[in-house]
Amino acid sequence: MSARIRTAALAVAASVALVPAIAPTASAAAKPNLRACYDGNCKITITKKVSFRIDPSFVFTKLTVSFNAGGVRVKSSGPGVSGSSYFSEGSSSTLNGITIVALSLSKKKAVLRLSTQG
Repeated sequence: MSARIRTAALAVAASVALVPAIAPTASAAAKPNLRACYDGNCKITITKKVSFRIDPSFVFTKLTVSFNAGGVRVKSSGPGVSGSSYFSEGSSSTLNGITIVALSLSKKKAVLRLSTQG
């Protein structure tokens, strides 16, 4: 290998070694595992409006959850049926056997627990 090629190769290797690794930022939060809520039992943290499927045995087949600093709105829907509920932090609502509790709530995120046991 000529000295010129070797020097160029070393320069490239050195510049690659100096490039910092790109780390995920704090704002790149993990997506909530909404599939875990299918059976009506899960704990999720959401940062925006979400919709997810639930077991048809609850009559409703889809829940849509939105929030603001004042409360959580849950809309449920299914073939020929719909419902909705609005509640604040520390409160809960039960829709066809699924109890939803707002564990914490802010302008930017909501932590919710869904449970099929009252």
